[in-house]
Amino acid sequence: MENNNNKDSQSQRPIEDRYEQERRNTSPVNPEYPDYKQDTWGETTETNQFESNQQWSEEEPSSSFQKEEQRYEEPIQPTTKKKPKVKRSWISALFGGVVGGVISAIIIVLLFTYNIIPNDNGNDSNQAAENDDSPEVIETLASEDANVSTNIEEVSNAVVGVSNMQQQSVWTESEEAGTGSGIIYKKENGKAYIVTNQHVVDGAQQVEVVLNEDERLDAKVLGGDSLTDLAVLEVDGATIDTVASIGSSDDLKVGETVLAIGNPLGIDFANSVTKGIISGLNRSVSVDTNGDSQPDWVTEVLQTDAAINPGNSGGALVNGNGEVIGINSMKIAESAVEGIGFAIPIDSALPIIEQLETNSEVARPQIGIATASLSQVPPQYRYEINLPENIEGGMVIANVQSGSPADEAGLQQFDVITKINGQEVTSILELRKYLYSETSIGDSIDIEYIRDGEVQTATLVLEEAVQQEAA
Repeated sequence: MENNNNKDSQSQRPIEDRYEQERRNTSPVNPEYPDYKQDTWGETTETNQFESNQQWSEEEPSSSFQKEEQRYEEPIQPTTKKKPKVKRSWISALFGGVVGGVISAIIIVLLFTYNIIPNDNGNDSNQAAENDDSPEVIETLASEDANVSTNIEEVSNAVVGVSNMQQQSVWTESEEAGTGSGIIYKKENGKAYIVTNQHVVDGAQQVEVVLNEDERLDAKVLGGDSLTDLAVLEVDGATIDTVASIGSSDDLKVGETVLAIGNPLGIDFANSVTKGIISGLNRSVSVDTNGDSQPDWVTEVLQTDAAINPGNSGGALVNGNGEVIGINSMKIAESAVEGIGFAIPIDSALPIIEQLETNSEVARPQIGIATASLSQVPPQYRYEINLPENIEGGMVIANVQSGSPADEAGLQQFDVITKINGQEVTSILELRKYLYSETSIGDSIDIEYIRDGEVQTATLVLEEAVQQEAA
């Protein structure tokens, strides 16, 4: 009877208790953690602490039927979100096809161009020759660069530093007042000859030449010419091994590559090389030799964009063969101007260099007068010299050298020269340019001038200039 009651009571036990007992009996034990059992949901529970607290849902089932139904539900499987497939539009496909076609066409053209794919023209021997030529072109370019470097290295050994030494007072020794560059252009009879700029050695009490090995040699100034800004030095040639190769400036073309070699900013930057091109030929640059802010001469120069800085003066402008084709002389020093430098053409400089080396000066014809431009004469003085109002250009004679051609021809102070051999002249610059380029020493010229309001003419014979500043 008691057993029956137990069976009845057991059969009447709530469904959830029977389900809980059955779950515990069937849950596998985790071998790594024996104190834990894994239920049919794949969750791990602690048997000694959390059995009574296990909850299977946030809300209790509302009826026994719902509780019994939960036993037979399938375990919840984790779901993974699949990335939606991106639908490629027909425009993207078309664009990809076009790009691929273009790239393929370019590759095919390049393959045919460089003979990677043989061009089926039946001329295999020509193709082989073309293939053989390709490496030679590269080798030639490399060879040209190597030759330029070698040539520059050789001519650099012929470019030296020039130091202008001056004594500031009787209590001090001579010190360096300025530096420039020079070119060794000749070695003969144990002497070496160097050309530089006149302004580099102007006012020097002593001149030193600095060789590449920092060896200093005392130099003698053989001669200088302020109009062309050239000077020639002489040094002992015992330690001189390299002489510069001289090229031709008459054959230069605009755009030709040139290099400037010198000592920018002093000896510390000796033998600096800058690269540029010939920017212009036969450029006319006015020169003021006496500091009166009036042009005394116009020199014909080469224009280059190769950097020419203070200290480069007198250095070499060379071509790709390492030949000197110009002598670095000046640059335009204005904040708004960059890349404009000038060099004296070597073909124009050589006759001057030869005269300075042998005669210490340049022989030029002269009249023997000092003049001022009529434009510089105040209006009241025009009245005093009785100058006609219609005379707008000419040169007023300020002084006549005794015994000069002008003196012998009867020219006087305050005469106004207007023409030479029928050509109008209005400044000392035009007078010198005509005399130095159109006449020679010993030539006879006719001078037209105005004295006391009357036009007169004088004939004179040109003689060699005694001093550079006179005309």
